[in-house]
Amino acid sequence: MTGQSAEKPVLRVLGGEAVWPPPVWLMRQAGRYLPEYRKLRETAGNFIALCTTPALATEVTLQPVRRFGMDAAILFSDILILPWALGQKLRFAEGEGPRLERIDGLPALEALDPAALRRGTEPVMETVARVRAGLAPETTLIGFAGSPFTVACYMIDGRGGDFPLTRATAYADPALLAAVIETVTTATIDYLSWQIEAGADCVMLFDSWAGLLPPDLFRAHVIHPTARIVEQLRTRHPGIRIIGFPRLGGLMTLSYIAETGVDGVGMDTSVDPVALARLAPRRVALQGNLDPLLLRAGGISLGHAVERIARGLEGHPHIFNLGHGIVPDTPPEHVAAVIERLRSLEPGELEESALAAT
Repeated sequence: MTGQSAEKPVLRVLGGEAVWPPPVWLMRQAGRYLPEYRKLRETAGNFIALCTTPALATEVTLQPVRRFGMDAAILFSDILILPWALGQKLRFAEGEGPRLERIDGLPALEALDPAALRRGTEPVMETVARVRAGLAPETTLIGFAGSPFTVACYMIDGRGGDFPLTRATAYADPALLAAVIETVTTATIDYLSWQIEAGADCVMLFDSWAGLLPPDLFRAHVIHPTARIVEQLRTRHPGIRIIGFPRLGGLMTLSYIAETGVDGVGMDTSVDPVALARLAPRRVALQGNLDPLLLRAGGISLGHAVERIARGLEGHPHIFNLGHGIVPDTPPEHVAAVIERLRSLEPGELEESALAAT
């Protein structure tokens, strides 16, 4: 690992230590809600170019750390850079999200080129190295990838949504879904390993669509691939810390924690943090889970929520974060107010005041 965990609050938490106040970073903290991002985005030409131009991606990654003093920077990229690097055609339609040339059978999958992954992701590794050089020693750098099932959803359906084609494939052509997940799992192990070698202190797996699956398929397509990735990364990089995010996993989140071996688990907005803290092993850090829409709204309710989450997990390893990513029209002042309020809390303080509306 890069640096010493004693210097980095996020790594201390992922090592099982309860830190007060809890360290904070926010999913999608680098992006469209920041005016400096929007200005820079205009110079890139397109989103893929922004993700794969190291000077630009480095600047975007560092912007929220400079503005807010986040305890972690997360690599600015996209989960679909991996299938793109493998050779799947990808474009980002304005106002509509990603569009991929669908994997509609084994021939389309076999047309991808795993040998091209390293070459295609070299700019990402350069970004990781540049960001690490630009961060203070105490700031954690988080590398990331999409989890195999979530990436497979986009690869098979070719677009976002509720992924009807992927879900139908799970029953009508399970061999195809298994083959796609196998391809993504193998590639993800290498992709995250290279990020660690380039300077990432820890890594996170985003399974944003895990909650689409019933329990048996959740275990097969979410838990098992994740466990394999965790095991392989720890073999290559002993001591590396790994965060999983099985969004909307419900009760299966406990099985995910027990069977994957992750050091931390991201909580979506639907999770009761206090209940999960009672049920999960004490060694596992909990990350989350402020509602992104409440962050956008601001006001008294936002302040109460910040305190409720922080107080509810006081004494448990906790990284303060959102239950999903920042929405684009969030006022940056609300983010600053959350961090200020969180860091003003004294240990054991029973505080009734809340953030002022901004």
